[in-house]
Amino acid sequence: MDTTTLASLCDLLARAGLLAGTANLDAGTREVPVTGADSDSRFVRPQHVFVCKGAAFKPAYLSSALQKGAVAYLCEESRAAELAAISPQTPAILTTDVRRAMALVAVEAWGHPDRSLDVVGITGTKGKSTTSYILRAILDAAQADAPAQADAPAPAPAPAPAAAIIGSIETFDGIERAESINTTPEACDLWRHVANARDSHLHHLVMEVSSQALKYDRVVGLHLDVAAFLNIGRDHISPLEHPTWEDYFASKLRIFGQARQAVVNLQTDHLEEVLSAAATCQKTVTFSAAGRERGGRTADVWAEDIRAGLGRSEFTVHTPSWTGRVELSMPGTFNVDNALAAIAICELLGIGKDAVSRGLARVSVPGRMELLTSADRKLAGIVDFAHNTMSFGKFGPSVREEFPGYQVISVFGATGDKAVERRNELPAAAAKWSDLLIFTKDDPGFERVEDICAQMVAATPAGTPSEVVPDRQAAVDRAVELALASCKPTVICLLARGTEGFEHENGGLTPSPLDMDMLRSAFARFGVQVG
Repeated sequence: MDTTTLASLCDLLARAGLLAGTANLDAGTREVPVTGADSDSRFVRPQHVFVCKGAAFKPAYLSSALQKGAVAYLCEESRAAELAAISPQTPAILTTDVRRAMALVAVEAWGHPDRSLDVVGITGTKGKSTTSYILRAILDAAQADAPAQADAPAPAPAPAPAAAIIGSIETFDGIERAESINTTPEACDLWRHVANARDSHLHHLVMEVSSQALKYDRVVGLHLDVAAFLNIGRDHISPLEHPTWEDYFASKLRIFGQARQAVVNLQTDHLEEVLSAAATCQKTVTFSAAGRERGGRTADVWAEDIRAGLGRSEFTVHTPSWTGRVELSMPGTFNVDNALAAIAICELLGIGKDAVSRGLARVSVPGRMELLTSADRKLAGIVDFAHNTMSFGKFGPSVREEFPGYQVISVFGATGDKAVERRNELPAAAAKWSDLLIFTKDDPGFERVEDICAQMVAATPAGTPSEVVPDRQAAVDRAVELALASCKPTVICLLARGTEGFEHENGGLTPSPLDMDMLRSAFARFGVQVG
């Protein structure tokens, strides 16, 4: 592989029409090798290029990067004079569009590590995280099924993971493991993770690809072996995200432009537009949880005879290569959709029936349909990330089906500063399957929790009782208190946050207990024995 240099990065930007100029690049410095690019000074290493971007950027970040060994920096031409004053002799690359330039530079600087492993990108309005975890469980099972050495000691050590994962819950790349901030990281961070996965000799990378990542070039240059499109609904429509639904949908469809193969859910809305965009790929595999024939098309992977029990689902799956009965170790019949998406991806990756069955039977997804029950089964709690109209529409009917005869108390809030339509839509959606709504705190941003909750109360349909308890732990406690005072068995649905351990509040990030920890705490506080 040719060595990347400052000169080659400049040539790359020039070809893209993004190079606005350079500083301190002479015959010697032009040939300085580059091995990475960072936009976060905490991750800078020697021989890296540092990207100066964003409204919150401080010149001190550049100073820190240079102290750690950065050999040059990339910035908007409008900031050239300001940053030159920090370090007058440092090579600088100036651009007309720092975000787009960063995406191109990051790919090249990190050496195209996606060429060394299979990368699967998953997009959709709901189900990305669950599908990613199901797929990772299958891939890990496939690696565990690999032939063992005849003289291996017993018991054999636990197999190493086969797949890296990047998404809204966590990021694991073989070297780093951390709770995720963004569903899809900024370009420099993304490519560092891909390089770490390559260097850790992982075989696969499974990642959620958000509409924001596609729109704002975070994944430019990333080669996807498979792109999976789960569904499309109305979400993330706001001045801070997508100005219109059309912009949101168009951003989602961009995923197929960088994929070799595609997986498409035949149950998605706007199916023909999705399939038309996927037609640019070499091969498309379709799936359906609602029978083989869907929307005038025939699914390649489909399910039948779906049966749900407390905490599990089982169904018969048909694929082009095998048919069999499988068990999914998660509640929620809607998760059959996500399981089929993972199975369809496995068809393209060459992963067979045994690994699929083993992975499905052992998967768990933090913050997604996590179940806690009392010993007598009269009280159940479910923690789930359902946070928009589409996910509420799937979640509620499934809960009613799996907990017949139970009253349902739903505890949730709505975010501040963005996705404001949820304040009207979520109460109306939840009222269809809830006996009581308790509105509480969820990422309030610069807004008052009480104001957000008041808007949700106003949007609650007549006849559906509701309460406002601004503190989230107190809201969970209140739900348990009401459940125990009732003569009916009760399921408490704690929604919209899942595993998020921080909240956006007043311009900063505030640590927050996990929803499952809050639920366990409430059970203990009222003396509920866990079954």
